[in-house]
Amino acid sequence: MDNLIAIVAATLYFLSIATIVPGLVNQTGIKAKTVFISATLGLFFHAWLLSGLIFHSNGQNLSILNVASLISFIIALVMSLAMFKVRLWFLLPVVYSFSAINLFLATFLPSTFITHLEREPELMAHIALALFSYSTLSIGALYALQLAWLDYKLKKKKGLSINPNLPPLMMVERQLFKIILIGNVLLTGTLLTGALFVQDMFAQGKAHKGILSFIAWIVYSILLWGHYQKGWRGRKVTWFAVAGATLLTLAYFGSRFVREIILR
Repeated sequence: MDNLIAIVAATLYFLSIATIVPGLVNQTGIKAKTVFISATLGLFFHAWLLSGLIFHSNGQNLSILNVASLISFIIALVMSLAMFKVRLWFLLPVVYSFSAINLFLATFLPSTFITHLEREPELMAHIALALFSYSTLSIGALYALQLAWLDYKLKKKKGLSINPNLPPLMMVERQLFKIILIGNVLLTGTLLTGALFVQDMFAQGKAHKGILSFIAWIVYSILLWGHYQKGWRGRKVTWFAVAGATLLTLAYFGSRFVREIILR
């Protein structure tokens, strides 16, 4: 049953992608309602499957692949809800592709990491903040890459201004810094709740998470300071945003990837 649900969800995600890509390539209108309906159905089946993969009678299975699939779901949900307000057509195919891939991996390569969050609500709050901060800052990294791509194309005079499906450069930049600001606030909450509620946060096997997350927080804080105080723009912004997201990825998934995937 799980395999069938995963196939249905992935098919719906790829239907959304197939609706978007021709409009980007041919600079024609994109059927937003078709994209939204197929993506919404894909998200519904994705959530249905995730609930079965994560919630068990003996606890919650927060394996690395389940967590990656959950993060992909959050990102896809947020960006699908924003598609009518913001022109996200360049990013949505990437987001939906990752959602489909992560969903398939979680379904067809099952692994187990049982926790008991119902016994530790404060730890649940910490994990929720971590998930949302990582998801938000991952969206920020995607925006930064889109910003760099638009800037490159405009400098090469590729005529992006006539493509109705791509957002203005300055709008992307404004949205990017709003996203990074929100994400850094959530990351601050993650670090504070981790220090308060996670036992032995800097013990062996856990220290890298706290250290790398704190370094990422410094990177994002410098980026926000540089933009609002020094007017940083362009390539420097992209490097900082991607570096911060990379540090968080290593913090959240580094050791568990080795332990659960490579050494299993």
